[in-house]
Amino acid sequence: MSGSAAPNAALLVIDDDPAFNLVLARALGQRGFEARGATTDEQALELARTHQPEFIVLDLNLGGTSGLRLIRPLLEASPGARILVLTGYASIATAVDAIKLGAVQYLAKPADLDAIITALRAGDADPATAPGGAPMSVDRLEWEHLQRILTEHEGNISATARALRMHRRTLQRKLARPPAD
Repeated sequence: MSGSAAPNAALLVIDDDPAFNLVLARALGQRGFEARGATTDEQALELARTHQPEFIVLDLNLGGTSGLRLIRPLLEASPGARILVLTGYASIATAVDAIKLGAVQYLAKPADLDAIITALRAGDADPATAPGGAPMSVDRLEWEHLQRILTEHEGNISATARALRMHRRTLQRKLARPPAD
């Protein structure tokens, strides 16, 4: 599929927060998309099969599990769909994983509507492109490592804490506070 949306392009918003899902789907609908929302995996896959969306906005955290596990089934249900992963817990590790699984863009929350539309219409993201500039801080390095291990354990906090030999609550506190840089 091309990077530009045709008028009334079908779009699917997948987010387990019903209020956010509804608001984002409505806002995208007002911008010319034929937008539908799904709050569960089953609903998302059914809508992907029946409506064949050109674009999918997928939340990374769905009910406490990783939304990344839905990328391949969504692409099987709707071949050619352009998937944008939207997350409040952005990390390089999850961005690379999302792109490798078939997402074309990855965007950190909070993101305004224009940024979401621009990301949907933009060319494919390049997982080999690392953020440039200054070296990462120790806090950022730790955050990235925690995210990588969390991804390896499919978003399971308890399994990740065991693998890191860390108390689960300590891990949850560290994950709740992304580094400022």
